[in-house]
Amino acid sequence: MPERPSIGEYDIYYEKYIGLVSEGNVIERLKEQILVSVNLLDTLTETQANHKYAPDKWSIKQVFGHLADTERIMSYRLLRIARGDATPLAGYDDEAYVKSASFATHSIQQLQADYLAVRHATISLCNGMEESAWLREGIANSSRVTARALAYIIAGHEIHHLNIIQERYLK
Repeated sequence: MPERPSIGEYDIYYEKYIGLVSEGNVIERLKEQILVSVNLLDTLTETQANHKYAPDKWSIKQVFGHLADTERIMSYRLLRIARGDATPLAGYDDEAYVKSASFATHSIQQLQADYLAVRHATISLCNGMEESAWLREGIANSSRVTARALAYIIAGHEIHHLNIIQERYLK
C-alpha cells in the first residue's frame, strides 16, 4: 500500500488535507470514513441538514454534495495519472458546482447513496492499482501530483469537512 506522499508530490495547498490523514493504509482510512459519514447523516433531520451556520456558508447537505463531487474529480485524476495519462487536467470551481447542484432539494438518503456510490468506486479503483501506479505523476490544476497524493487528498478533504461540521454545525 502507498506510503504517505512526500512534499513535492502535490501542491502545498493540499498539505492541510494530507496532514489530517492518520498513518497506515490510506485505503483502510477511506473505508473507515464510510461509517463515520453514514452515521453522521443518519443522525440528522432534514432541517438540520439544510442549516447554514452563516448566510454565506454551505449547508451540511451542500457539504456532502461537495464531498461527492470533489471525490469524483480527484478519483478521475487518480485514474488518469495512475494509468500513465500525461494529459494536463483542468481545475474546477467547487463554489460553482455547489451553487448549480441544488443539493438542498436532495433527501439525506439521496446524498448518502451518492456518497456511498462514489466512495465505493474510489476504493475499488485503489484496490486494483499495482504498486508502481501509486507513484506515477501527472499535472492537475497546473500542479504536479502523484496518484498516491490524490488518494490522501480525498481522505483528508473529507476529514477537513467533517471537522468543520462537528465544530460549526453540531455544537
